Order: sequence, then C-alpha cells, then structure tokens
Amino acid sequence: MQTKQTVNEGLKRAYLITIPAAELSAKIDAEIKKVAPQVRMPGFRPGKVPANLVKKMHGEALHGQVVNDTIRESVDKLMRDEALRPAMQPEIGLNEDYEEGKDAKIMVSLEVLPTIDAPSIDGLKLEKLVVPVTDAQVDEALGNIAGQNKSYKDAAKTKKAADGDQLIIDFVGKLDGVEFDGGKAEDAALVLGSGTFIPGFEDQLVGVKTGQEKTITVTFPADYQAEHLAGKEATFDVTVKAVKVETETQIDEDFAKSLGLDSLEKLREIMKAQLEQQTAGLTRTQMKRALLDQLAAGHSFEVPGTMVEAEFQQIWAQLQQEAANDENPADALKQIEDEKDEYRSIAERRVRLGLLLSEIGQANGVEVTQQEMGMLIQQAAMQYRNEDRERFVQYIQSEPMAAAQLRAPLYEDKVVDFLFDKAEVTEREVTVEELQAAIEVEDTAEAAPAPKKAAAKKKAPAKKAEAKTEEAPAAAEKPAKKAPAKKAAAKADDAKEEAKPAAKKAPAKKPAASKAEVAAEEKPAAKKAPAKKAAAKK
Repeated sequence: MQTKQTVNEGLKRAYLITIPAAELSAKIDAEIKKVAPQVRMPGFRPGKVPANLVKKMHGEALHGQVVNDTIRESVDKLMRDEALRPAMQPEIGLNEDYEEGKDAKIMVSLEVLPTIDAPSIDGLKLEKLVVPVTDAQVDEALGNIAGQNKSYKDAAKTKKAADGDQLIIDFVGKLDGVEFDGGKAEDAALVLGSGTFIPGFEDQLVGVKTGQEKTITVTFPADYQAEHLAGKEATFDVTVKAVKVETETQIDEDFAKSLGLDSLEKLREIMKAQLEQQTAGLTRTQMKRALLDQLAAGHSFEVPGTMVEAEFQQIWAQLQQEAANDENPADALKQIEDEKDEYRSIAERRVRLGLLLSEIGQANGVEVTQQEMGMLIQQAAMQYRNEDRERFVQYIQSEPMAAAQLRAPLYEDKVVDFLFDKAEVTEREVTVEELQAAIEVEDTAEAAPAPKKAAAKKKAPAKKAEAKTEEAPAAAEKPAKKAPAKKAAAKADDAKEEAKPAAKKAPAKKPAASKAEVAAEEKPAAKKAPAKKAAAKK
C-alpha cells in the first residue's frame, strides 16, 4: 500500500492510497480458501470443491467484499499513521476505471479539527442576576392556582345557565335515532363557554335550568378522532341535573389540603421553591450567555467549513419550516433569505464554541460517568412504549454516535458548571423584568457575526427569555444516527372518551424565528467524529 498526500491547505487534507493488484489478488485467494470448506456443490464431497470452481461461483461477491474491507482498513490505517482528527466523515472514493487485476486507487478527502491552544479560563468574571422571591409573588402564584381550581355551588333551581356556570348533566348520543357506543355519560361536569365539547353543544345549553331535559343537534368535526363520528350529525338527549355557579376560592388550610398538602404554610413553601427554580433557570441562561460571549471574544481560530455548513443547514431547515407556517410565508421566507449570511455567522459561532468547550472539558477532566449515562438512557427510554424501550436501550448501547448525542447536553452543562466554579462571580438583585431584558439584549448580541469578522448588521428583534434555551446539545460530542422512530401515540380505546364531543382547536401558527431566537438557543455545535466508513462502490 502506498499513500500520497495531495492536499494540505488550512484544515483541508486529501490523500491518494494505492493498493497494488497483487495485494488484492492475494487477499481474494485467501478469502476463497477460507470459505471453500463451507461450499457445497453437486458431485463433490463437502469441503472438497476445487478453489477455481469456488472462485467461479462466488468470486465476484468475494472480490467486492475484499475491496470494501481493504478500503476500510486502509483508511483506518491512514487516520492512525497521520494522526488525523476528522471534523466530519471523510469522503472516500475508488477510481472509476478500477477492475479486478488492476491497482485500486482510493481518494480520501476530509477536514481536520483545528489545533486549539489551551483555552485560558483564568480571569473569567461573571455577574449573576438574582431575582428574590417576595411574599407578594407567592400570593399572586397561589391566586393563579386558585383560579385554575375553581369551585362551584348549587344555584337556585330557577337560575338559567349562562357562560361560566357549571352544569352536571346526563346525556345520550344518537346517530339517526340509534344510540352509538361511547355517546353516553352520567353526572358529567361541563362549564359553559369552556370549549370542552364540540362546537354547538355548549351553546344550546345556555339558558337551561336544573331538572330540564333537552335534545340538541350537533355535527361532529370532519377531522374528529373517532372516524365513525367524523362529519356526522348527531342528537344528544341531555338531562340537566344541576346548575352551579362559581364561588370564590379561599386560599386557606382547606384549600391546601384539597391539593393534597398538610398545611397552607407547606403550600407556600412549595410555591416559593417553584418560583425560585423558575428564576434560577433564567439566571443560569443569563450567566451562560455571558460566559459564552467571553469565550467567543477571547478565542479566534479557523473552524472546519463542513461543520459550519452542517450546523447552518440544521438552522436553515428549522427557519424554513417556521417561515412556511407563518401567516405570511412569502414575507417570512424573504426575511430569512435577506439575513442568510448572519445565520451562517451564528452557525460558525456555535461550531467555534463547541470546539472550545470540548478542549476545556477534555483538558480539565470533565466527563459523564457511566452511572450518569445509565440514568440518561433510562430517562430517554421512558418516551417510548414499553415494548420499544428495550430496543431503544440496545440501540443506544450499540451505536456510540447515538450515545454521544444523548450524552451531549449533560456534558455541556458539566463543562459550563466547571467554568462557573472557576469564574469570579458577583451577584446583583434584579426584578424578573430586568433579568428578562438582560437576556433579550444578549440574544440580540449573539445574533452578531463571529469574532474577527465584524460588519455592520441590522439589530435583531429581542425575544422573551425562555428557560428552555438550556436544552441545547453539548459541545464536542459526536452526532448520532437517527434513533428508532417512536410509535404513534396510543389510540384511546375507551369508547366514552372517544365519543366525548371535545372541541378541536387549530394549532397556533408560529412566526419565523429571528436571528436573536436562533442565537438564543446558544447551541455550541457538536464536534463531529467520522461515521462508519461507507463501502466504496466499484
């Protein structure tokens, strides 16, 4: 085998590997001898078929196998001998005029990861914006809970039901006068105006009184989940057993006990802890953005174009999908097209930060333990139905790249936490609004181009802060192949639930994301390791 480097420009590398025909021929002969004892042919005893006949019968298949194995072994040896660290899967090709009896010429092209000087983590200074939780905020939160847990009391029997009142009803549904399965319920609670039942059902009950019987006619939506009811006109014989009016919920010991807690004091403690957790998520988001900004500003190095392109395509696909769902798709698509270069700059920033966090984590021994990985796998497996969970676990355990992507968010969090511990942190108390405003400013700043490529850019609109921005894939983790698809959500097999005349609401359209929203994900791009080598085509 002979290896010649043909390209060495920046991070780009290319090699020509020549495998002599004699070497391939020897490997093919060895493979024929290996399989000959298992070949069966009429007229010959088992294992006694001549090698020339074995080659005639299976030579083409064995030749293809040997060539593919040789290519894989040669590329692996190249990576070891040259100490190459591919940024993405190398491109591998076999000369088009190759045929058995000729030398095989293998072309390998790739980009390598840059050599990054040990990132300096000294002198990091961060301001931690802290939002203290006040009694007034706890009171407001409890008021919201009370509003969601409304209580009702019986109204006078002469009371006519109005929007906001609760009815206790029995009903029987019929198609063409015949009762249908699942269309019957007793003591069903229905708040008029809630939109719980299909359109028209609640409207026809406005004005009823306790003890009244009424037959109403409705049409099930065309996209109703129960196919035998979809688009059908049905009648419901309704008996109104009670009309109830809303009563003010008192936030007291009884209210706390109705929620399963021992006391109002315990409820207040839990609510305060939840509010602190919510603002802690915003605080972490703000600190993480500030940290990444410092790292990005202090380090500039060439990044692999293939990684940037892969990251950009991921961003671009998301943007196009959101723009297509916008109320004005054409305008939304034009807007993102006008800012395409800036989104590419965001992709470059993500890749650079990913490589930087990788170096910091590796240099300082940051790792995800086997126990932590086991917990991650089990948590992820819970998304699947029981019969698919074991398959998912086996998939993750057998695919290192899939496991790496699953590990990625936790790895990034651990690197970030490590840097938080090393940084000089000062605290400042602020309001929730001030904290959100600080994050929005950072969102806009993150929409700017990567370091060393300054240019005048339009200011991106600020977005409301969301704690979910922390759910980004980690830096320096390998991309995964797609995991087995989840099975469709289980169909309701309860006929009563199926026929419940629930109103379907159309999903709200989501506007196309701004540069700030894309940058807000602050998703340091994964450092991509080479995937398994594809078998070369002859």
